[in-house]
Amino acid sequence: METLDEIVNISCRDCSDKSCATAVLDNNEMDSIFRNRYINEIKKGTHILNEGSPTSHIIYLRSGMIKEYIQRPDQQDQIIQIILPHSYLGLTSIFGDKVNHYSYSALTDLRLCYIDIDIFTNLIKNNGNFAFEILTSVGRDSLRSFHRFINQSNKKVYGRVADILIYFSKVIFLSERFQIPLTRSEIADMIGASRESTGRVLAKLKGDGIIDIHGKNIIVNDMVKLEMISRYG
Repeated sequence: METLDEIVNISCRDCSDKSCATAVLDNNEMDSIFRNRYINEIKKGTHILNEGSPTSHIIYLRSGMIKEYIQRPDQQDQIIQIILPHSYLGLTSIFGDKVNHYSYSALTDLRLCYIDIDIFTNLIKNNGNFAFEILTSVGRDSLRSFHRFINQSNKKVYGRVADILIYFSKVIFLSERFQIPLTRSEIADMIGASRESTGRVLAKLKGDGIIDIHGKNIIVNDMVKLEMISRYG
């Protein structure tokens, strides 16, 4: 893996971490990003953007994992989604009021590209293929979050915990063995339940042999049963 000093001087044309959207740009358009971006490394646990702050840059996640969340009226965090590499932060600000509508925090060490928002907006206006890829990304993430929240509102805690385990297994890690990047309290926040009830359900799933838990490491032993609990729980 290249060091930060090495990748700073690598042009966007030669970047090995291009997004699907950037890949459709021509060389001149990629050069315009290169001239108007900077790269930074962020440590795990660092807050990146705060809800309500003005947006001056679109942030591209080159590597690492990010928590996207909002603050509820009761001052508790509501986690919206986990953001994976080759994704953009702040896209809603382009189509709205240039204010961040979500907060973001690093779940792991990160590498980020900060791209001037005016440059990014011009690319959307002038390159239809780029705009299509960006809108596809926004639409996919919005629909996924919408359906997860709708399903969650109709389920008891047992089904919600099953949902979040399936989400991490099938969407985030693409494996039935994974290390969950959230605390028990954050898992509870994400599914809209108490920490205690979330812990009891995880213990029950473990006791029934559906999953194994070792600290933050989880193994899904029976995905079929977990999906049944998700469907009917």
